[in-house]
Amino acid sequence: MQQQCVFMKLGRLGYLQALEIQNRLSKLRLDHMAGEPVQQNPVNTLLLLEHNPVYTIGMRTKDYTLRDEDHLKALGAEFVKTNRGGLITFHGPGQLVVYPVIYLKDFKLSMREYIRKLEDTVIDMCAVAYGIEANTTKDTGIWVGEKKLCAIGVHGARYVTTHGLALNCNTDLDWFKHIVPCGIVDKGVTSLSQLMSRNVTVEEAIPPFLQSFAKNFQCELKEMIFTSEQ
Repeated sequence: MQQQCVFMKLGRLGYLQALEIQNRLSKLRLDHMAGEPVQQNPVNTLLLLEHNPVYTIGMRTKDYTLRDEDHLKALGAEFVKTNRGGLITFHGPGQLVVYPVIYLKDFKLSMREYIRKLEDTVIDMCAVAYGIEANTTKDTGIWVGEKKLCAIGVHGARYVTTHGLALNCNTDLDWFKHIVPCGIVDKGVTSLSQLMSRNVTVEEAIPPFLQSFAKNFQCELKEMIFTSEQ
């Protein structure tokens, strides 16, 4: 029997606002697992959104100086330290951000297997929907040649996941020029629009992504409308 998952399209949100939603969903699951009373039963959920411009740094990032932080903020972006894995990266308009808040034991997955499933989801989507040959390397994320197309950084607590992936659709890639994305020197970034030589929007990319996710995670996806109570 396939697992049941829901997805919610959140539009464009600030990073901290999206993090708060993830944390609420994660806490609901963890409280339910602990036998505490909850207002609603938890459900495996995908959050799909775009962020306002923001630079985020993960747990493995070496300390950025206040001067570095001020420089990035002066560009018009937020700067946030977060508990995901990975190093510094950029999120912004034109990027499909997906945050799965799921219980890995429902899918019989370890964290390592979960990350592999996320990678396969993006790789298969690129091949089927766009004819793009994407792959993984020793570095994190999804690559096309020497350029990163999709960043992946996740967090897990008692098999409940937060954070996720960011796929460049029609992102302004100039934002990445001010950092070393994910700490990887001498390699670039790319987008679906750049690879396809046409404008590929986030809205266009969502259906093939969901189809690939459902296939790789062997789940049935249904849309749920987000409300402030969730």
